[in-house]
Amino acid sequence: MEINRLHIGKRLSEVAIHNGTVYLAGQIANDTSNDIVGQTQEVLASIDRLLAEAGSDKTCILSAQIYITDMALFPGLNEVWDTWVPQGHTPARATVEAKLANPACLVEIVVVAAQR
Repeated sequence: MEINRLHIGKRLSEVAIHNGTVYLAGQIANDTSNDIVGQTQEVLASIDRLLAEAGSDKTCILSAQIYITDMALFPGLNEVWDTWVPQGHTPARATVEAKLANPACLVEIVVVAAQR
């Protein structure tokens, strides 16, 4: 059984790959001064970058779990998501209001994707 890990840290790996499936750690914005639109754009750019490193892309996302700190932010999140996700390739998705580890973060997204 081979498992490949990318960006291995003390507490987590940013990416784990097993049997052609790519698992990303929850992605958050580095620039927490941005609003939900800016933070979501940054998170989705990180997802794009990590999926490319793992031999995948957003058309291969199987599922997305989205955590936002306030459901009032949902429209702003969806505004960015809808322009980012390719039509015909929308993954299974859940969005949940949650208290995030860093209170300045407004959104965290976890995805599972197939490799190309």
